[in-house]
Amino acid sequence: MTDDIARAAAILSDHRDSIDRLDAILVYTLGERFKHTQAVGRLKAEHALPPSDPAREDRQIERLEWLAKEADLDPEFAKKFLNFIISEVIRHHERLQK
Repeated sequence: MTDDIARAAAILSDHRDSIDRLDAILVYTLGERFKHTQAVGRLKAEHALPPSDPAREDRQIERLEWLAKEADLDPEFAKKFLNFIISEVIRHHERLQK
């Protein structure tokens, strides 16, 4: 029984280490993504383009839903996640337009 608990603790630790690495990847990836969306926002502001692009947003959501299915991730969760990111990007773009 003690060996089983020790093995379970080791497996749990390995999973948590992987989760920690993946969380770091997510944060750095989002940081990189926002660098690009901020550049897009500045470009839009300089050229008086609208802060949002509903057609592109719809394509991105459709694409992300497909990717989520491929990754065995709930597409509805992926859609909510992308909608949250898009709304934050638009908020940044609107701020740059002022």
